[in-house]
Amino acid sequence: MKHKDGKPFPPDKSSRTVPMAIVFLVLCGFSFYLGGIFCSEKNKYVTDDTTEAIDTAQDMATGTLQAKAVTFSVCSIEYQDYTPCTDPRRWKKYGLHRLTFLERHCPPIFERKECLIPPPDGYKLPIRWPKSRDECWYRNVPYNWINKQKSNQHWLRKEGEKFFFPGGGTMFPNGVSAYVDLMQDLIPGMKDGTIRTAIDTGCGVASWGGDLLDRGILTVSLAPRDNHEAQVQFALERGIPAILGIISTQRLPFPSNSFDIAHCSRCLIPWTEFGGIYLLEVHRILRPGGFWVLSGPPVNYEHRWRGWNTTIEEQRSDYEKLQELLTSMCFKLYNKKDDIAVWQKLSDNSCYKRLENPDIYPPKCDDGTEPDSAWYTPIRPCVVSPNPKYKKVALKSLPKWPQRLHAAPERVSDVRGGSDGAFNHDDSKWITRVKHYKKLVPAIGTDKIRNVMDMNTLYGGFAAALTDYPLWVMNVVSSYAANTLPVVYDRGLIGTYHDWCEAFSTYPRTYDLLHLDGFFTAESHRCEVKYVLLEMDRILRPNGYVIIRESSYFVESVATIAKGMRWGCRREDTEYGSDKEKILICQKKLWYYSKQN
Repeated sequence: MKHKDGKPFPPDKSSRTVPMAIVFLVLCGFSFYLGGIFCSEKNKYVTDDTTEAIDTAQDMATGTLQAKAVTFSVCSIEYQDYTPCTDPRRWKKYGLHRLTFLERHCPPIFERKECLIPPPDGYKLPIRWPKSRDECWYRNVPYNWINKQKSNQHWLRKEGEKFFFPGGGTMFPNGVSAYVDLMQDLIPGMKDGTIRTAIDTGCGVASWGGDLLDRGILTVSLAPRDNHEAQVQFALERGIPAILGIISTQRLPFPSNSFDIAHCSRCLIPWTEFGGIYLLEVHRILRPGGFWVLSGPPVNYEHRWRGWNTTIEEQRSDYEKLQELLTSMCFKLYNKKDDIAVWQKLSDNSCYKRLENPDIYPPKCDDGTEPDSAWYTPIRPCVVSPNPKYKKVALKSLPKWPQRLHAAPERVSDVRGGSDGAFNHDDSKWITRVKHYKKLVPAIGTDKIRNVMDMNTLYGGFAAALTDYPLWVMNVVSSYAANTLPVVYDRGLIGTYHDWCEAFSTYPRTYDLLHLDGFFTAESHRCEVKYVLLEMDRILRPNGYVIIRESSYFVESVATIAKGMRWGCRREDTEYGSDKEKILICQKKLWYYSKQN
């Protein structure tokens, strides 16, 4: 049709609208049809394992995080002593150089276990402290290799259903107490509270650290998972602080200037090799004025060389090389008698000033790496010199134990928002909180709870409030949180850096009580709640307790997942009765592996 002037009419738009609408509806219907086919096919490949059903969502009505009910399966019995980040099954993937395969190598996310670690056949609840220091159940740590290899050195002996620990060792055949007595004669500060924190490298079954507990000295016993099966597991089963670790290519997970004394009793660490790099790491973690104690080769080589399958000339050369290296790192020979030699880390800056000479080895470290950076941080071949701004970090400047426990450390000012007032407030706050915890968990303060972990401490206030009880606390500071671990050590407590998105450096069933304060609020954006709780279950002993102090937003979902791990949980009010924060008290049940599981 045309206009009267001969121009055509514009096309009628309504004539195209209907067909386009029909096409749109057909396409929508077809997409729904394809989606239905895809989803039905996808469901064929979805596992029946209900651990996959943890699909959290926010309940807008209650303002809390909700989780679907879960039930976790049980791992195979071969995983009874599973240590994910130091797993012997994965050693072949890593190099032999400097024993790097014994360092932490955590499995990728797709290899993580989503099952519960079973106890060994015949597992019994651990013997209680202090009896546990001298004996433990064989079935709890069922390893015969170390018994057969070390029984002649009196590390331990098996009798019936138990292991007994007579307190012997390679370098203390007369017993560990006599050995420590001699050490105290060489280092008087071990008697008067000057020395409080210690580290034992290559700890064996931790008899040295166990003996020091009665002398007011708290020791971190350190050993790798190696052919000396379960050294750290034996230590923790006995109720003695210990952690898996090795001085290799990475720094130990401790801040600089932390320990008052470090010890090696024939620990087989090649101190003089690789330019003395292992000694440099000991120097870093030892506070100025602190002591390094060595017994075993090459100390007392004049009388011992025949038993070391070597020559007197070789041992003399090794000792002279060791002494030269220690001197170059600003150590001085402090004392020496029989099989024990003691060196002291110098406090004055004159020695460290000499290290600035470019022709000196080892050199002074530059500012490229923080002295306290110690989570997957390579050991550097240089000396970390004391920071001159600190006047009260050296051993002689600290208050003696127990006064130092409640004295605000100088390094608290390095923490953002930290001050003497903030420290004192935190200290008093935890005294009040622990009194409340004691009402909720009456087992605190009894022999039912010995090994305790504060999974995300600030200044160690929770541990400080528990010092009168027969227990010890491993204080953990997140590698992503403010660096407060130096404060923990300055007040005479022990701890470690850790990232809870990974497994902790310990064996299964090694802690009686785990404590968390606002952990999921701080870390759930990085670490999946499910995996953190599964790791907690791995390291918690049967009948062990968990205290979760958390925002009300997370409590319900955590309780739901915990139920799937066979924990019994109950919700409690805080000491302030706040609705915004609640306390979840849980206890892990004792169960055994069976094929039906």
